[in-house]
This record gives sequence, C-alpha cells and structure tokens, in this order.
Amino acid sequence: MTMAALADLRLLRNVDVTLSVELGRVRMTLEQVLALAADDIVRLDRLTDEPLDILVNNERIGHAEILVEDGRFALRVLALDGTAPGSGALAAGSI
Repeated sequence: MTMAALADLRLLRNVDVTLSVELGRVRMTLEQVLALAADDIVRLDRLTDEPLDILVNNERIGHAEILVEDGRFALRVLALDGTAPGSGALAAGSI
C-alpha cells in the first residue's frame, strides 16, 4: 500500500462501520420461511469446525472462530483478507 493510500485510510479511521459474523447460509423458498415456527431447526451450510466469515458493512474481510469471554460471545481473528495475520492496513489494531 502506498503512503498516499495509508494517509487516505487515516482520514477514515473514525468512520463507524458494522462488524458482524456469518455463521452460515441456507436457501429457502418464501413458503418455507413463512412456515417456520418456534423450535424448528434450520441447518446451515457451514460445518461446526469451519472458520466463520467476518463482515464489515456486509463485505467479507476475514475469518474468525467464536469463543466465550466473560459470558459474551467473542471472536478470535484467524486471518484477514489481503493481509498477513497481525500486519497491514486491516490489522486488528487498526480496525
């Protein structure tokens, strides 16, 4: 990344974004969605031992695993797209 690009990123550091994690997906018809009821189980496409997608404003930026910390769900970042873990513009310390 060029110095000019890094300078541009610094201007955006205080912009709020939404970070989320995607557990998996499933395709359903609208009829199936409307038929859902309490206690129904919907199987997702991701296996339990697969990394989860980290999304920022609905764009994947990396992969993580879920853990529990102080009674809350938390993420352990495994990799960020386009960077080596712990370095580069998307490093955890700069998000």
